[in-house]
Amino acid sequence: MPGRGTTTLTPAQRLAWLRLVRTDNVGPVTFRQLLNRFGSAEEAIAALPDLSKRAGRPLNVISQARAEDEIAGLSRYGARLVAQGEPDYPSHLNYISGAPPLITMAGGERLDWQRSIGIVGARTASSAGVKMTRILATDLGAKGYVVVSGLARGIDTAAHRAALETGTIAVLAGGFDRIYPDENIPLAHDILDNGGALLTEMPLGWEPRARDFPRRNRLVSGLSLGIVVVEAAKRSGSLITARLALEQNREVFAVPGSPLDPRAEGGNALIQQGARLITCAEDIIEGLGNADPSRTALFDPEWRPPEALMADAAPLAETDKARVLEALSTTPVEVDELLAQTGIAPTAMQIVLLELDLAGQIEWSSGQLVGLRHT
Repeated sequence: MPGRGTTTLTPAQRLAWLRLVRTDNVGPVTFRQLLNRFGSAEEAIAALPDLSKRAGRPLNVISQARAEDEIAGLSRYGARLVAQGEPDYPSHLNYISGAPPLITMAGGERLDWQRSIGIVGARTASSAGVKMTRILATDLGAKGYVVVSGLARGIDTAAHRAALETGTIAVLAGGFDRIYPDENIPLAHDILDNGGALLTEMPLGWEPRARDFPRRNRLVSGLSLGIVVVEAAKRSGSLITARLALEQNREVFAVPGSPLDPRAEGGNALIQQGARLITCAEDIIEGLGNADPSRTALFDPEWRPPEALMADAAPLAETDKARVLEALSTTPVEVDELLAQTGIAPTAMQIVLLELDLAGQIEWSSGQLVGLRHT
């Protein structure tokens, strides 16, 4: 089983979680804040009309019928919704910032999700890069490691194919019915047929956009003990994955390449910046040592929604919001710093940030940092 949770949502709770997750401006951090404040997704949904008025913008909650349609649609693809805290939820994700409250999964029941390595690289990979990827993925699989990647062309495709028999996880940028690129739809079926897994946090029908790929990449690194970059240009999605891995306290490895090949610039730069240079799977395994994502846990993997906090709180004074907005900038800061600067009580700060988040005025970054949303 992927995770260590013990709670299983009832069908009604799962439906409410899905409706709340799909609500405008309710990202992972806001979702958790709403459950902390109101005690359940059902109560949070009931409170949204009032919160919408106070936030000054409409918050569109999907209908129960639409949520039921999504669940039914997923079942036709052999997929299921898994909530954070449930046994099937990948435990490594509990230790990343902004862990998705709900993910859609298919397959993976027999995989060892604790021993997982991400392999990423160029879409326009060289023959040598593809060959190296196959060697690494095959050898890692033989040692009992599951290979994680993003189902993209090039290095991702080579990694998944080489690990089909030993186990691989593909993270999608779009919905289950919008696998990208189209040419890898057969590969996605092969992954499931061989006992691997497909995973996404996006709804059915969601066409992946450019900004969805970094969002996917944080899950590729979050699911992994470490990330291996085989080939990457100086500015590439693979380097974004490597940066996210570092922020998530994961190990980063890179295969060196010729200085004359632009596809090697990113990997070589990572090595210069401290990534571990690797030439074989043994280098990766040695570099992992006793890697354990829980050593710097951001969230409690056994988290349960507490009793409602401040559910009937009186509307906040506009002066509190004004003080917080004055203290914030587009440079993210820790909430503790905001508390110290503004003198606002922690319970009131929680409500201020929740309302500003729902209003689309702030955004959360890695860790628990908050700043004004870039416009």
